[in-house]
Amino acid sequence: MKIVADENIPCVREAFSTLGDVKLVHGRGLQPEQVAEADILLVRSVTRVDERLLAGSGVRFVGSATIGFDHVDRAYLAGRGIGFATAPGCNATAAAEYTVSALLVLSERQGFSLAGRSVGIIGCGNVGSRVRARLAALGLQCRVNDPPLQARGAGGDFVTLHDALDCDIVTLHVPLERGGSHPTFHLIDTAALARLNPGAILVNTARGAVTDNAALLATLQARPDLTAVLDVWEGEPEIDLSLLGRVALGTPHIAGYSLDGKLRGTAMIYQAACDFLDMPASWNVQDVLPPATPVDVRAESDTEALARAAVLGCYDVRDDDERLRRLAGLAVEEQSAYFDRLRREYPVRREFATTPLRQVSMTNEQRQLLTCLGFVL
Repeated sequence: MKIVADENIPCVREAFSTLGDVKLVHGRGLQPEQVAEADILLVRSVTRVDERLLAGSGVRFVGSATIGFDHVDRAYLAGRGIGFATAPGCNATAAAEYTVSALLVLSERQGFSLAGRSVGIIGCGNVGSRVRARLAALGLQCRVNDPPLQARGAGGDFVTLHDALDCDIVTLHVPLERGGSHPTFHLIDTAALARLNPGAILVNTARGAVTDNAALLATLQARPDLTAVLDVWEGEPEIDLSLLGRVALGTPHIAGYSLDGKLRGTAMIYQAACDFLDMPASWNVQDVLPPATPVDVRAESDTEALARAAVLGCYDVRDDDERLRRLAGLAVEEQSAYFDRLRREYPVRREFATTPLRQVSMTNEQRQLLTCLGFVL
């Protein structure tokens, strides 16, 4: 069996070599001739999977080690009888932890407490629900906007998009949908941005085109009181350097890039492929996860300060922001490759639950907060 796989899917060769011969390729710009003889194709979000890529090929199964699927023509695959699987929720914890890290950085930088602030969570699926739990533990007042979830009869108090935008913080966790009943393409457009309150914070870890980047740049230029955090960008890997210069934190589409989350994604599409082929799964992700480096946490009388020390000791979003900003010093022709290299050569990052904390005594309230944030004490 011939398997073509994106070289940036971690441990993909180790896992899928139990099923056949694995050929690693550069996912962005994958060409039809590279998959012509493949039985299985394994991709990430940088590869568009459609008739152009697969027509005439022998591909029987496509696995995407991602939570989203806007890069895949699912109707075409279904029409051809090609099996398809994604990895829903694989990096949801990491993306939620990214959001927490970013907000703790901003609260320290801007000198305010998160407790008591309002946050509009737009999209409350795998990622948004985890963000909600963690931010509620930090004392934020959460307002959830998720029309598809609401239409399915999910319980909970939902608010309109207008009400979600009327918060101190707005964070986006929706898939990119260009049509259908609930499109999200340019959901945050000029009109939505105009509704943001003075001093509001906007965070986008969803997809770049959920926010109209040109409108966002114009808004930030006109309203310096606003703060934006962007992990995703329109036109990746070619991003707007003017917009990068205006955001408070900018990162190269790595919010969900914990080692745990990436390997979880590999494991999920591996199991799906085994099920599709009716073959036994012999590779186990637990066999390749290394132990995490412990984080030392000082005693802090302030509970939010303690949470900040633990979170930033485990994952500090400022490191990724600093690396991306080096892009501005490169020649134009080198910038796209640098953006992709930051993703390809991303340093090992572990999730809170796998990171031991070495701490002095703390209060029950502090222990409870760290547990709610995901740490295991």
